[in-house]
Amino acid sequence: MGRMRNPPYICAIDAAMDVVGGKWKALILWALDERLRRFGELRRSLPGISEKVLAQQLRELEADGIVRRTVFDESPPRVEYELTDEGVALYTALGALGEWGARRMRELDIVPTHGKE
Repeated sequence: MGRMRNPPYICAIDAAMDVVGGKWKALILWALDERLRRFGELRRSLPGISEKVLAQQLRELEADGIVRRTVFDESPPRVEYELTDEGVALYTALGALGEWGARRMRELDIVPTHGKE
C-alpha cells in the first residue's frame, strides 16, 4: 500500500486530502473510474493538464497505492493506468462530495463541461 506523505495530520480528512488534494488528482480518479487508460487518453480526457503535471500526479497516486501503472514490453512502449482496489475505495468515498457538487451546480445553473456529472 502507499505511504503517508505529510504527517502528522489534524484529522482523517486531512490525511485523505494529502492523497487526493490539488486540482487534478480527483479528476484523474474520475477519468480512471470508467476503465483503464493509456497516458494519451488520460491527457485528452483532462483538458488543460500538461504532460508534466499529469505524469507527476500519476507518479504520486501510484506511490500512494491509488493507481496501478502497467508497462508492456512492446514497440512502441505501451503504458496503462487503472485504479487499484484502494483507488476504487477512494473514488467511492468521493461520491458524496461529487453528489454535493452536482447539486450545487444545479442550484447555480452551472453546466459541466464534460459528459458525466
